[in-house]
Amino acid sequence: MNAFCKTLLASAIAAASVASAHAADPLTVYGKLNVTVQNNDENGKDSVTSVQSNASRFGVKGDYDLGNSLSAFYTVEYEVATDSSSSNNFNARNQFVGLKGNFGAISVGRNDTMLKNSQGGVDQFNDLSGDLKSLFKGDNRMAQTVTYLSPSMSDFRFGATYAADADSAQAGDNGFSSALMYGDASLKKTPIYAAIAYDSKVKGYDVLRASVQAKLGDFKLGGMYQTQEKSEGDNDSTNGYLVSAAYDIKEVTLKAQYQDMEDTGDSWSVGADYKLAKPTKLFAFYTSRSMDNEADDDKYFGVGLEHKF
Repeated sequence: MNAFCKTLLASAIAAASVASAHAADPLTVYGKLNVTVQNNDENGKDSVTSVQSNASRFGVKGDYDLGNSLSAFYTVEYEVATDSSSSNNFNARNQFVGLKGNFGAISVGRNDTMLKNSQGGVDQFNDLSGDLKSLFKGDNRMAQTVTYLSPSMSDFRFGATYAADADSAQAGDNGFSSALMYGDASLKKTPIYAAIAYDSKVKGYDVLRASVQAKLGDFKLGGMYQTQEKSEGDNDSTNGYLVSAAYDIKEVTLKAQYQDMEDTGDSWSVGADYKLAKPTKLFAFYTSRSMDNEADDDKYFGVGLEHKF
């Protein structure tokens, strides 16, 4: 681990240990470790077994009361690639600072776009080999952003992200991402969550995405429709969809998902989670993906452990 990472860890731990003594600016240390032992068989090549990290992360966040119904907030988060051959295995995730009040919240820095955030929990295999980003464009985290999120109004919220043209991923173009969302993405406060989002010239693509998820007893059903095309040139748009389902049986959650993107490919995944405690679960999954430009399917089977803190 390099000197910077050591300093980051030491500072975060020290700050957390004295946070209770500074109630005006409480700092939270958080993260998760998600690691699988899995077999990967890609495009008919010899399969390999890996001990794989799936977006494991470490971060600090907090807010400070400025008075007059105004507060500052911040997040500094890193991915911890436990499977990296290098000991310098920290990669930047969301890192931003902002102000929030009766007007909503505005932040500047490295951040997920509103289109990415708008999906809620529709993707049942997020961060795993069956993640929707394997076929769909739009799951972007941009380095230079300004993001606004409105206050909730009758369970509706609006958000917008500006991606600066100086961001190397923008190739000199200003990008905009916006979303209108209804309900609670965790489905705890409302039984349904829905969103419609649009990207214009974000990382070279224009994307329109509609997402919906509903809780019906012990079932969670979700769906997504997306159309995407390159921002520059005379390009045809391609359309795709995703459907997902999860069913809770006491401590076990059974999951299934299918997605298809025109002229790209399709995939299906099945899996099960077993909750050991609120922050800890065992899980297993199988994903099969067929790409239109490849002769053989990609197949992934994994068993893993996740712990959040």
